[in-house]
Amino acid sequence: MDVNFRTFDLNLLRVFDEVIAERNLTRAARNLSITQPAVSNALRRLREVLGDELVRRSGAGVEPTPRALALWPTVRDALRQLQHTLAPGEFDAATADTTFLLAMADATAAELIPGLVRIVEKEAPAISLRVLPLTTRDPRRMLEQEEVDMAIGYFPAVIASLAARGQSGVGVAFETQRLYLGQYVCVMRRGHPLANSPLTLDDYCAARHLLVSFSGRPYGFIDQTLGALGRERRIVVTVNQFFTAGRVVANSDLLTVLPRHFVTVTGIDEQLVLRDLPFDQPMVHVDAIWHRRAQHGHAHEWLRTALLRSAAAAFADSVLGQKVPG
Repeated sequence: MDVNFRTFDLNLLRVFDEVIAERNLTRAARNLSITQPAVSNALRRLREVLGDELVRRSGAGVEPTPRALALWPTVRDALRQLQHTLAPGEFDAATADTTFLLAMADATAAELIPGLVRIVEKEAPAISLRVLPLTTRDPRRMLEQEEVDMAIGYFPAVIASLAARGQSGVGVAFETQRLYLGQYVCVMRRGHPLANSPLTLDDYCAARHLLVSFSGRPYGFIDQTLGALGRERRIVVTVNQFFTAGRVVANSDLLTVLPRHFVTVTGIDEQLVLRDLPFDQPMVHVDAIWHRRAQHGHAHEWLRTALLRSAAAAFADSVLGQKVPG
């Protein structure tokens, strides 16, 4: 069907973009600051113009038709380009008084926040930062409910889910960016019975362990790796902060696992001994994740760039700064 652009209402494309991204009319209406009936009316008008159903009811939301999925990438990119072209100067870091809410674990904050503060002090002195504790390996609900502007951490399951949805043509409501790579190591106190010899898998599994667990659940990704090897360890304590873990281990015979870079900023690294884990463990990807409705703002764009610069200063050899597929 031919579209008459002389009479076509481009606002319908904004509604279309949000509906396909959210797969939910209520959330799309909230993002656009309009009512749900207005969203439904816009979809009806767009259906009439394009001659396609566009979306169908599916559970509590909607699912796009093949025609809608084919149109969406072009519509989305065009809207983004228009927004950047029409509002190029809406954010001036030197005068902005924006407040950013970031969720991250203490180990991540110890690496990124000092550099970010230096950037803020030099370039954006009126900006405020609020760092909240990360309490989950899946921060999408926090971002969806606008509790924070961005979450930063190790989210392997979330990244994999977003990538799979993106590759299958399903709408993705979140964007991610890799900040740096980390490596976890076994940490124990100086003078520990295992500190003066190579750490074997048998010794590791026989020891008593402390786990940093945001949920309090005594099972983590290290335990998944051990399970694949047919082994297990005994976790006798869980805490929700990496710094607390370091302090406890420095004064006990427990073993823990910490990011290698983090140990050097604890202030107690001289009391600790680091050993490579006695099994293969993949590098840890530290990613920033945010809801896509926030990404078009120039303030959010400035924040993402500043975080990359802070990561680059802290991890010059391991920063990727690459977009994660999804």
